[in-house]
Order: sequence, then C-alpha cells, then structure tokens
Amino acid sequence: MYLDHFGLTELPFGITPDTSYTVLTRSHQEALNTLLIALNSGEGFIKITGEVGSGKTLLCRRLLQALPEACVSAYLPNPYLTPRTLLLALAEELRLGVSIDSDDYHLLKSINLALLEHASANRPVVICIDEAQAMPQETLESLRLLSNLETEKRKLLQIILFGQPELDKRLAEPAIRQLKQRIAFHYQLQGLDRNEVEKYLAHRLRVAGYRGEGIFGKRAIRGLHRASRGTPRLLNILSHKALLAVFGEGKHAVRLRHVRLAVADTEGASAPGWW
Repeated sequence: MYLDHFGLTELPFGITPDTSYTVLTRSHQEALNTLLIALNSGEGFIKITGEVGSGKTLLCRRLLQALPEACVSAYLPNPYLTPRTLLLALAEELRLGVSIDSDDYHLLKSINLALLEHASANRPVVICIDEAQAMPQETLESLRLLSNLETEKRKLLQIILFGQPELDKRLAEPAIRQLKQRIAFHYQLQGLDRNEVEKYLAHRLRVAGYRGEGIFGKRAIRGLHRASRGTPRLLNILSHKALLAVFGEGKHAVRLRHVRLAVADTEGASAPGWW
C-alpha cells in the first residue's frame, strides 16, 4: 500500500467508524449538543437522521463516550427484531439474568424493576438504536410501550433513534403516529462544507502519522467536496482511491485528475459539471 510512500503509520481514510479520527464539524457538534440537552431534560424519545455515510454511528459512539459515568447505556446496532427479541436484547444489555423462556409479562416486569432500581439510584438509562428505519412496525410500537415506563417525576428510559431519512417516512405512518408525537428533540445531520472537508482531510492525515505539507491541492479538495456532497464515508473512499492513484504515479500531491479517477471508479459519487 502507500503507507511508506506518504510516511503514514496507518490508513487515514478507512470507512469503519473510529472516534480517534473524529473531526468536530458544525453539524456533528450541533447534533451532539442536541442529544446532551435532550438527555439532560429527561425526554423519552430523541431522533437523529442523516444520509447513508453521514456519520450517525460515529456520533452514537461519541455520545456513549460523553455520557456521565453514572449513566447506564445500551447500544442496539441491529434493530430488525421482533418485539420479544427487542425485550430480550434490552434485558441482556441491562445485564439482567432473564431466561429466554420467560414469557413476555415476566420479561417486561424484570426490565421495569431494573429500570426502577436504576432510577432510585439516580442512574439514567439510555438506549441508542442504530439503523432505526429498519425496525418493523410492531417493534416500533413495542418501543413506544416501553417508553410508558415512568415515575411521577421522570421517564425510566430514554431512547435515541439513529436512522436514515426513511425513518421520517416510517414515523409518518398513521399506525405509529403516537410514537412520532413523543419525539421532543430531533436533528438532521448535514454534509461537510468545503472548508470542513479541507480540515477533515488534514486531520485524518495527521492522526495517521503524516507530518509533511498538504497532500491535497485546492482544486482536488473542491472536487472531493462536490463529488462526495460532503458525506464523510464517500469522502473517505474517494480520498483513499485518489491517494492510490498518486502512489501509482510515484508522486506525492493529489491533483484534480486523481480525484477524477477516483470518482470514475466509485458508485454513488457525483461527477461535478464544472469538470
């Protein structure tokens, strides 16, 4: 690969979410602030939406790291579950010794007792559900019923839904309109602007060990911004392929022609008209 060629210690543009590469963009910081304010307010449901590759999973991991130590958190990366399996998954995340043979009544009762215990000890319970647009309608309804667990003062459970824009369409369905009404805070992630793209590229290269001058030229950065539409995952893919093209030529600077090659080889990338 091109690590030695550019003086890198690791690949700077991987597509796996890695909080060590986090760049504080405006949209992500606003989303994180919204989440923290909503959780501090004790709201039951919070929704974060964003296009594929916009960094929802990374934002979720940042939130989990930012939660107070006293907070009890659960992360469900695959929400395509039946209502019963959702309860079992929640019980497992809360470290409850519940048998898989338990009926729904006793399963829900065990979860409720555990939540009451956490509430009495002033330990907020937060559930983060990724890819929430994939949840079956029955499971969404089960989630709403779970949110009914509360004391006279506060909710026993706070639920954050991370999903693609299709989640908004799901919540607009008449059958689950009650869930939509319970979402007190929401935020839609936006793509990076051109200045943020430049800082994003420089930051990831620095974390990966690069100590030289800027690798990406101004026109290359403009091309990457246009082609990726500011979407971090797509930006990573295009930047990686552009570096491969530069490495193949034995050079050290990414130019617009290298970005063109990367775009031509990447499905989902936009070809800017000004090319």
